[in-house]
Amino acid sequence: MARKCFWLCVQSLPGFWIVFSAIASSTMTVQAFTGTYGINYGRIADNIPSPDEVVSLLKAAKIKNVRIYDADHNVLKAFSGTGLELEVGLPNGFLKETSASEEHAMNWVKENVQAFLPETHICGIAIGNEVLGGGDLELWGALLGAAKNIYKAVKSLNLDGVVQITTAHSQAVFSNSFPPSSCIFRENVVQYMRPLLEFLAEIGSPFCLNAYPFLAYMSDPENIDINYALFESTKGIIDPKTDLHYDNMLDAQIDAAYAALADAGYQKMEVIVTETGWASRGDENEAAATVSNAKIFNYNLRKRLAKKKGTPYRPRNVLKAYVFATFNENLKQGPTSERNFGLFKADGSISYDVGFHGLKSSSSDSSYLSLKSFRARGLLANHIFSLTFSAVTLLLLLR
Repeated sequence: MARKCFWLCVQSLPGFWIVFSAIASSTMTVQAFTGTYGINYGRIADNIPSPDEVVSLLKAAKIKNVRIYDADHNVLKAFSGTGLELEVGLPNGFLKETSASEEHAMNWVKENVQAFLPETHICGIAIGNEVLGGGDLELWGALLGAAKNIYKAVKSLNLDGVVQITTAHSQAVFSNSFPPSSCIFRENVVQYMRPLLEFLAEIGSPFCLNAYPFLAYMSDPENIDINYALFESTKGIIDPKTDLHYDNMLDAQIDAAYAALADAGYQKMEVIVTETGWASRGDENEAAATVSNAKIFNYNLRKRLAKKKGTPYRPRNVLKAYVFATFNENLKQGPTSERNFGLFKADGSISYDVGFHGLKSSSSDSSYLSLKSFRARGLLANHIFSLTFSAVTLLLLLR
């Protein structure tokens, strides 16, 4: 309640917002994640609900942390005043120009971030996605420059205490990831990764990892126990170097990242999972992509995050993760699995039951969603007041 009142005050006092941003930038490290669970809101589709409907869906599901892969103004407007924490993205296609021009970076931040604060709670900017280890080597060289220029713009606008700068990496940046303690950064990635890590450490940002037990299992199903990938009961593995026991693959993937960071000299850097998920449908050679497996993985992931604990190698660093994704995206390229990671179908109904409620569901779910929407719009109190007033009036008339 206190935070809500604070934001109402901030939204009504632009001058106070500027002062608060300046104070925040000099006194705190940005915390761009509330709790432990978030979701990626991808929109490579032509049949998914509108941003306004998505806001209702996420608020009903009590999902507060949201990532998008661009800074679409329709989405930013829809999230205004909702209290949802939003990380926007500078797409890969913008990296070269942003790296080459401080002016371009400043204009992008002004138009896509500053213009929507504080009503839209933009808490972070992701610079590209899975750039290092990817196929475009020119982007490798542009990533750090783009990140620095965006940060410079954010800092110049006194937003560096409010907006965190990050970039997400795939497993392609690692070498020797099994057992976890043996993981290091790939030799051809190191020359780009080291200065990037130095910069992230200077500004207090975490290492962001896209980690998919689904993809790891699919790459070697004969030697990986699917229960280990799904957080189900299993004997797990023991890392022979650290003697640590792992009962699920996601923890092992995260600790592999921690090991690589330690090897590079960044033992204290936090790892946040910016993407993880399981496909509910796939091609003939993607036998593990089933509704049953996706339901098990995502349900168990929620349970794992709800424990608010760390990993075997970093037990004090509470695990935080964004699930991928909100919707099945029908226009994505690649195998069938790529279009079927959504917790929700294109019509807003649930893909499978992990405790959330869709836009289209049973009558009981519809009642639940209506109540949540009612609260979100601040109408419930007015409704109760009206009923109370009517009851009092009736009693007076009957006296």
